[in-house]
Amino acid sequence: MLFRALPPFAALLGLVLVLLCAVPASAQLFETKAAQAFMIDADTGTVLFAKDADKSIPPASMAKLMTMEVVFNAIKAKRMTLDDTFVVSENAWRTGGAPSGTSTMFAKLKSAVRVEDLIQGVTVQAANDGCIVLAEGMAGSEANFAAQMTDRAREIGLSKSTFVNSTGLPADGQQTTVRELTMLALHIWRDYPEFFHYYGQPDFTWNKISQRNRNPLLAMGIDADGFVAGASESAGFGIVGTVSHNGIRVIAALSGLASDRERAEEARKLLDWGSRSFQKTEIFAKDEVVGEAQVFGGAKSGVALKAKGPVDIFLPIANRDKLTARIVYEGPVAAPVEEGQPVGELRVWIGDTLSQRTPLFAAEPVKVGTLPQRALDAAKELAVGWLRQKHL
Repeated sequence: MLFRALPPFAALLGLVLVLLCAVPASAQLFETKAAQAFMIDADTGTVLFAKDADKSIPPASMAKLMTMEVVFNAIKAKRMTLDDTFVVSENAWRTGGAPSGTSTMFAKLKSAVRVEDLIQGVTVQAANDGCIVLAEGMAGSEANFAAQMTDRAREIGLSKSTFVNSTGLPADGQQTTVRELTMLALHIWRDYPEFFHYYGQPDFTWNKISQRNRNPLLAMGIDADGFVAGASESAGFGIVGTVSHNGIRVIAALSGLASDRERAEEARKLLDWGSRSFQKTEIFAKDEVVGEAQVFGGAKSGVALKAKGPVDIFLPIANRDKLTARIVYEGPVAAPVEEGQPVGELRVWIGDTLSQRTPLFAAEPVKVGTLPQRALDAAKELAVGWLRQKHL
């Protein structure tokens, strides 16, 4: 794997890109009490912050994001409608309803409830009875529905998330990560805009009982409009939240906090920082050459590289010296090289967080070189190739 320097553009807002062979050892730009945290820009998917983001944790009520994804997907595929009704079973009533002592919408035993009301019960009140009614109504049993949740998680690219029930109540084998919770929330925001508004609904009344939205971020004045909070004995307090401020939407998941108060405060600080502390900046225009990759056995010693379109990065408004970037590719690239051939990628770090990966392609063709040129490249590779192996 080779690392190549980029064309100089240090004049751009005073930015200096450090190009080294080692992974940057910069400190994080933000500190949080959360044991695990992950935040992205929703528009581009750029990673703005990561802390132990791939550690497996029990999802608690944050599992309800996956429950709703399955529900939203079924409605979008026209397998059911918002006006369909499901009956509240004794299992749903006892496990997640009034007798359970857990988050509930207080659905009456054996009553028929519209799907849209169940959705509001889950998204606003984190209702466990609402989850179970939906699960049993859609899949016959909660176990069958949980299997569908895991299958659907794999379909949308969540490889580490496994679900055992629809509620997030403690269960052996139920796990996720803050990275995958964030990506799940992003998927819901992108793919189901017609349903996303439920998460920002301030309250919901059912069975003559009105409850405020259980997401503590909504009342904090930081332009939050989703998603869900959760807590478990083993993982502490967690939350998946999103805010939209001045045209920038960020989504974050946090876990491992000590209390509901600490959870709310740490989530507020991270999301507020993320939505205010970065500036989206174009560093390469469409078709502009980003850099060059070394070519082996070609008529030229290198090939120019470009992205498919403009390359934007998120610059920290402060601490711009904490941003580093490099071109990474497997090489040298063997000739012939075709124009448009995938070659490598541009990787950008913010502090010690790998923030962005942009695929790079050959901007020009490179033909096979003459015999003397190929012989010279072979001699060079014999002399220095073993050194490169140390960085693979």
